[in-house]
Amino acid sequence: MEIINNFTIFFYLLSTAGYVGFLFFQKNALNKAGKYFLLAGFLCNTLAIIYGFVLSGQMPARDLRETLCIASWAVVCAFLLLQYKFQLKILGVYAAPLAAVIMIISYQLPVKPVSSPDLFKSFWLFLHIVFIFMGEAAFALACGVGFLYLLQERAIKSKRHGFFFKRLPSLDLLDTTGYICIISGFTLLTVGLIAGFVYAKSIWGKFWSADPKEIWSVITWLIYAILLHERLTVGWRGRRSAVMAIVGFMVVLFTFLGVNFLLKGHHGEFTRW
Repeated sequence: MEIINNFTIFFYLLSTAGYVGFLFFQKNALNKAGKYFLLAGFLCNTLAIIYGFVLSGQMPARDLRETLCIASWAVVCAFLLLQYKFQLKILGVYAAPLAAVIMIISYQLPVKPVSSPDLFKSFWLFLHIVFIFMGEAAFALACGVGFLYLLQERAIKSKRHGFFFKRLPSLDLLDTTGYICIISGFTLLTVGLIAGFVYAKSIWGKFWSADPKEIWSVITWLIYAILLHERLTVGWRGRRSAVMAIVGFMVVLFTFLGVNFLLKGHHGEFTRW
């Protein structure tokens, strides 16, 4: 297991170097290297998750170490799908290092014994975790696209344009990509929450228990619901949408990590460390 994680981190770091090199030198070979190294890391990441599942017979999200491993996998998976659709090459300079950092943090955490194994033997938990993590990965990419949008907007307004102007896509493409990420993430999050409520009913006997994680998950859902509603009805686009995508992801991070560390609830079982 450790050697698989080592290779995952190694390939993600090589991918980061490739994409950073592409940002500076704009050589297509560097972009291809970044993509192929990222794909290699993704395959290792996938193998590690499958190995953990086969070894334990449970969903490998039993502590913070395993949870972060899945988070890294989800970010790369979402990026590869987005790359296939929009060919937004430059976003790799955000996605690859993000995946690498998550895996490095995961690797530093100790392996903890499972205290309640029955919690992890549920099809609904599997659906909940997969959809939630893919949704949050889409929000992470929307945040990255939001940063790129703000950088490009600033470059365009500058008289000399600067470093990013020729290296970043048009504002329209960035805005559209960010919107696709948010609507995809919102859909996945919705399905994941529904699966989570069903899972909660089967384990704790009720759909809703006012657990801090549940409350903040609903707050996260409402933030993105408001963003989508205002975009469709009022026309929130461009800079406002980019800023909201960044703010929304900060709430996602707090819901994912901050709630478990600062507030008590039964979801802390999944992120022990």
